[in-house]
Amino acid sequence: MKTVTIFGSALPPGHSLVYGEARRLGRLLAQAGFTVCNGGYSGVMEASARGAREAGGHTIGVTCQIWPQPPNPWIAEEVRTRSFPERLMTLIERGDAYIVLPGGTGTLAELAVAWEIMNKARPAGTPKPLLVWQPYWRPVLQCLEQEGTLLGPDSAGPSTAMDLITPVAGADEAARHLEAIFAKEKILS
Repeated sequence: MKTVTIFGSALPPGHSLVYGEARRLGRLLAQAGFTVCNGGYSGVMEASARGAREAGGHTIGVTCQIWPQPPNPWIAEEVRTRSFPERLMTLIERGDAYIVLPGGTGTLAELAVAWEIMNKARPAGTPKPLLVWQPYWRPVLQCLEQEGTLLGPDSAGPSTAMDLITPVAGADEAARHLEAIFAKEKILS
């Protein structure tokens, strides 16, 4: 069973649109046979775990000793880490794919580290799918798209790593995209 790590904010309340969409995403992923992994706390982490559990799926919450609260009630399996860096690396290592939902600086750090690990691993292997919620993350991606222009128009320059990102507009598109990728993988293996 493939695991999808979902990154996102702990802030959205249960009545918010982003909470509802994260819950739908968790449900769609579980229905497609994926395990949902996330940071295990509130907001979109709770929502995606809730959707997955309501659909009969398995959930993993990677929590951290520096935050004393227990995982949300929708987490079936808790993985407790000692520090934020350990938590981040555990979330990345457990994922066969990543979906980055709206969030703040913590979510931005998760996106940046997962993305950079895949970028530096090239050409060693096929990168894991990295889906990014649009239009929320569009300004960040637009900023980074400029990297290729820093060296001037005559330079081949380094890859901007933009080809590792797949923008998605919502839960349905994200789930369909991952289903298609992993179905193709099964056919090829």
